[in-house]
Amino acid sequence: MNAFRTGLPVLLAAGFATGALAQVPAPPALPRPKPAASVPPAPDPAFEAARAAFEALPEAERQGLQDALVWTGDYNGVTTGAFGKRSFEGIQTYQTRTGAAPTGLLTPPERIALKREAEAARRAARFKVQPDSASGTLVGVPEALLPKKSAIPGGSRWQSADGRVTLDTKSFPQGETNLDALFERATAAMPGRKVTYKLKKSDFIVITAETAGGRSYIRYAEGPAGIRGFTIGYDRSVSETVDRLVIAIANTFTPFPDGAPAATAPAAAGPAPRPPVPGLAAPPAASLPGAQAEARPAATGLLLGGGRVLTAASALDACAAPRIGGVAARIERRDAAGSLALLSAEGLAGAPPPLRTEPVGEGEALLVLGAQAKGRPSVAPASAAVEGVYAPLQPGAGGAPVLDRAGRLIGLVARFPATPRLIAGVMPPTRYTIVPGKAVAAFLAESGVPAGAGTGPAKGAATTLGGAAAPVLGAVVAITCTR
Repeated sequence: MNAFRTGLPVLLAAGFATGALAQVPAPPALPRPKPAASVPPAPDPAFEAARAAFEALPEAERQGLQDALVWTGDYNGVTTGAFGKRSFEGIQTYQTRTGAAPTGLLTPPERIALKREAEAARRAARFKVQPDSASGTLVGVPEALLPKKSAIPGGSRWQSADGRVTLDTKSFPQGETNLDALFERATAAMPGRKVTYKLKKSDFIVITAETAGGRSYIRYAEGPAGIRGFTIGYDRSVSETVDRLVIAIANTFTPFPDGAPAATAPAAAGPAPRPPVPGLAAPPAASLPGAQAEARPAATGLLLGGGRVLTAASALDACAAPRIGGVAARIERRDAAGSLALLSAEGLAGAPPPLRTEPVGEGEALLVLGAQAKGRPSVAPASAAVEGVYAPLQPGAGGAPVLDRAGRLIGLVARFPATPRLIAGVMPPTRYTIVPGKAVAAFLAESGVPAGAGTGPAKGAATTLGGAAAPVLGAVVAITCTR
């Protein structure tokens, strides 16, 4: 549950100290030496070896290993199959626990043993992914822990025999409530309760909370059929067992499965069970299969002025007819590497931030601006990684601009998984490759598009990451697709 209790990164502020002037004549002014460009630290050879070995495996195998580590209690990250710091440390934890050398690289016998241990844990929990006709959702239920099932208005309730763990599914027909109201209710201040994580997007909310005696997790997603979600509350005394089950439940939860009927009239309420543990928490929604083709961005674009938009070429691979702001867009050209694409559409104005072409140090604080279906772009805190970034991005982030603290563009997110596997509906920080600023500058020059490159901050940028993003938000657009 550490991932759910982690708040947003604290931004550093720069300061300067001044000393007293010495009572001696000042020496002649000398030319100030040009500061050397920052050099990224050398990558960790052990991590890189483990990453290369892991990423050489088929995607299904990688996802299966991460899911197995969740069940053994050694990993609490997203099961996308992408290898990052959490995967590396999770494997090391498993190896240490089983008496092996903590290399972070699983040998074939270790992979077999890991899967066996995870399958035994699943069977012991009698974990079954099942449709819930009362709410219209699909959810995994550990029936050994939650044998008692009853009906509640708009959903179902599963409880442990002693009442210390409660899992609820819930649905609201279109127009009955909205995500803003649910979010406000879930995050409202209550004596003795602390909200440990909260996230609100245009189509989902997630909140986790704690009290002296318990923990809770809430997720709601909005789609064409209304709002659907689940909550789980449990006593702190059983958290060692239930924490990993929360991750497994969230990994399997699907608010709008293909072919699922929309929930209509509320189901009859069953006997009044024990109230859930105070405190709330929820994950963001997965993709909504029932939504219209253009409801969710296929990619993020960056306005260049003159009706032109820059994005990642991979985001347009399956896009026969891109549209920007409801207007048909034309793909003008792609670069030779197949990394970048230039689009044009009528009526588009805007200017990109200045480019930064010098190296970015590993761990440097960054921002990623991703387009959303409705409203302003999402602003995701990120940190620089080897040839990429670690960030909690959402679908449609392919082509999203990555900024440094001064508001300069350091590159674009090269690709977002076509079928991401979210953890509790949320995409925790994951490693994404980027198209670097130098490649962007070269492509724009070849395309005859002026682009500023420099070391100064973006016009109007503040000294915090949030302030650096503000001047660029208007240049970020959603690219939708008609397939």
